Amino acid sequence: MKTIRLLYPDYVSGGLETYYFGANLLAHILPENKEQPLLKVEIAPPDGKERSVTGGIYAKDEVLAGIKNAMSVIEEAKPDRIITIGGNCVVSQAPFDYLHGLYENTGIIWIDAHPDVSTVEDGYPNAHAMVLGSLMGNGDSSLSGLMKNRKFRADEILYVGLQGLHDYQEKFLKDAGVDFKVQTEEFVSDDEIRAFMDRFDHILIHLDIDVLDASLFHSTYFANKDLVGDGSGSGRMTIEKLTAILKNITDNSDVVGLTIAEYLPFDEHRLHNMFSGISLFTD
Repeated sequence: MKTIRLLYPDYVSGGLETYYFGANLLAHILPENKEQPLLKVEIAPPDGKERSVTGGIYAKDEVLAGIKNAMSVIEEAKPDRIITIGGNCVVSQAPFDYLHGLYENTGIIWIDAHPDVSTVEDGYPNAHAMVLGSLMGNGDSSLSGLMKNRKFRADEILYVGLQGLHDYQEKFLKDAGVDFKVQTEEFVSDDEIRAFMDRFDHILIHLDIDVLDASLFHSTYFANKDLVGDGSGSGRMTIEKLTAILKNITDNSDVVGLTIAEYLPFDEHRLHNMFSGISLFTD
């Protein structure tokens, strides 16, 4: 099977430049594998400029261009499996849609503190909060309209690590028929994950780093006290628990797609910016 690593450093969908830096750093953090070529979705580097909100989406034209670029890179490579290195959560749309076209009986395990089903009517303009709704065909038509394959059904989705919901998110999930569990007290069990996987021939994993407890792992959105996002809270998972969950999934199912998103190494980014302002490194 041909496996590619797709470096997709989208940051405008989350409105935060550290996403770009984090994706590029993450590409170096992952274990080396010469059998998995690294392909890049060209995203213009951060320029410090504010973008406008169009049709309820921040930097809409750039967001859509990024998805289209990702689709082109994937379609040219024709991989059997994709490891997507984000960037923020919107980076899952193109690879998951492509893989759904290859593999019909496919489920998504969405490891995330948040549901990612916001719509433009909800007042939060960053598209990274809309991506799963888009994959289900229930989000903004400008996003979901880019998809080339069948939309994902409500019963093809399992949330792992989901925390408290806004009222509009809960309504969306209930109206869409998604069987979800808020996991503030305990996470879904290994048996529940296994039961979900047993229904499918193939599995896609979306891993949002903010599923981790920000007090224990600091390269996540909620470790930065200056950020408020849409008012949601931090994840509660330890890295040991996340390791066990990922091993359970990868050891017991055919994983054809994995997205790693929302890695935000704030300290490392600040260090990079510091050195970038010193002429010894730049002259």
